Amino acid sequence: MKPLLRNVLLLSVFFSLGACASSGPGTPSATTATPDTTRRGTAAATATPAEDLSRYRPTFAAPKAPAAAPAPAVRPVPPTNHVNAQIEQRLRDQAFTNQNVKYAQGYRILAYVGLERDQAMAVRRAVISRFPEETDYLTFKQPIFRLWIGDYLTRLEAEQAMLRIRPFAPKAELQAAQIVINKTAY
Repeated sequence: MKPLLRNVLLLSVFFSLGACASSGPGTPSATTATPDTTRRGTAAATATPAEDLSRYRPTFAAPKAPAAAPAPAVRPVPPTNHVNAQIEQRLRDQAFTNQNVKYAQGYRILAYVGLERDQAMAVRRAVISRFPEETDYLTFKQPIFRLWIGDYLTRLEAEQAMLRIRPFAPKAELQAAQIVINKTAY
């Protein structure tokens, strides 16, 4: 069994050496398009290929410059604000739907969080006496009182209001909340 294994290994080594020898640098390959310039220093090594393929290249004529189009004799029709009946009805329906929207995502200022109801009411009175147009929301979830101020659609509005309220509620912070947007309907 050992001689058989040895013969198989030797045979595989000979085949691999034979394959490497036929592709070495010493034998010219028929698939290479560039001449071997390392062995020859003659002018034949730098000569161009024997075939000239330039006659097979396509040639294209230069495009002609387009002629200037004459100015239209007819003036364009000015647009009008005409809306057909179906679009008018859909716009009315959308306006009615928008009037019924009561809530939106916005911001409120959390002015007070704590255990003391008296302190929450003091902050509320101070803010409302100074800014009567602001809406306040006082909630109690045992044992914590929370006081929110205002309904603001944008963060910029909420930040401006918080700067006004900061002297009365030093620990005030902004919170994203669902706000009431249709205050005049109530």
